[in-house]
Order: sequence, then C-alpha cells, then structure tokens
Amino acid sequence: QVQLVESGGGLVQAGGSLRLSCAVSGLTFSRYAMGWFRQAPGKNREFVAAISWGGGPTAYADSVKGQFTISRDNAKNTVYLQMNNLKPEDTAVYYCGASPRFQVIATTQIDYWGQGTQVTVSS
Repeated sequence: QVQLVESGGGLVQAGGSLRLSCAVSGLTFSRYAMGWFRQAPGKNREFVAAISWGGGPTAYADSVKGQFTISRDNAKNTVYLQMNNLKPEDTAVYYCGASPRFQVIATTQIDYWGQGTQVTVSS
C-alpha cells in the first residue's frame, strides 16, 4: 500500500519560514519523481516544485522561484519543501505527489497523492 504523509504545515507570519516534509512508503522511492502542489480555497491545485529521481533536476513555478527549495533524501524516503519569506498568497493546502516519470510539472502526471498539510500565512 502506497502512502505519502505530509507534515510541517502551520500558521506563520508573513516573512517567516516553514519546512514541509513528505514521508513515502510502499514504492521504490528512488525511482519516482516527487512534486509539491498547492490548492487555495476556490482555486485549482497548482504545481509548486518538483525533483527528479536522483535528486538532480528540479523545477519550480515562477511564483516561488528563489523563495522555495525542494530536496529529497532517498535514504529516508522523504521529500522536503523549504519555504522562505512566506506571503499571504502562499496560503493553501500543500500536497506532495509521486510519479514514475523522470520529472513532473502537472497534476495529471501524479500517480499517488498525500492527504495534504495546511499552510496559513498571516499578514
């Protein structure tokens, strides 16, 4: 059974930082690209960041470039999202997703999803 479990969300003031984690089990983690997506109330789920199998190429949405950093630890089957200088518009539920593709940038490329973790940024 594949499981993705996000953690690290919470309430933070604008300008603050959070580090999200996504622990994965039930699949060969090192053979899956991992992505972070987010969904704000009333909006579609959108791509945030992704990292390829071996932790090589990364991809970011233009809105978070230079602000967020994705990384992975294949020994711990975990992917991270370091979020700095958070803004109220970053408020959303953040989801991690796994894909057998080399890299992902779209929700349609995800085979497995976590349950999400809420990030709320106050102004």
